Amino acid sequence: MIKHIVFFKLKDRSPDKVAETVAVLRNMEGRIPQLLSIEVGADLIHSERSFDIALVTVVASMEDLQAYQVHPAHKEVIAHINEVKELSVAVDYEI
Repeated sequence: MIKHIVFFKLKDRSPDKVAETVAVLRNMEGRIPQLLSIEVGADLIHSERSFDIALVTVVASMEDLQAYQVHPAHKEVIAHINEVKELSVAVDYEI
């Protein structure tokens, strides 16, 4: 199993823009068969080093991770994220 974690820092860190982006990310739930689980959370601390949103997903294999990356629902998310993000960082590891 592979855990895929991404942190997003948005250009516009307003509560409305964060909530909109959280909703876009959560919209993947149930639409991408490879996703065994998905969690999306907005930061509560808002410190200088905080990112605004965390995405945590689990897939069964590297093949499923690759299929997730090219799924049309994920591509919709990428289009939104590319418009709103200042920075994103990711880590993928075996669990």
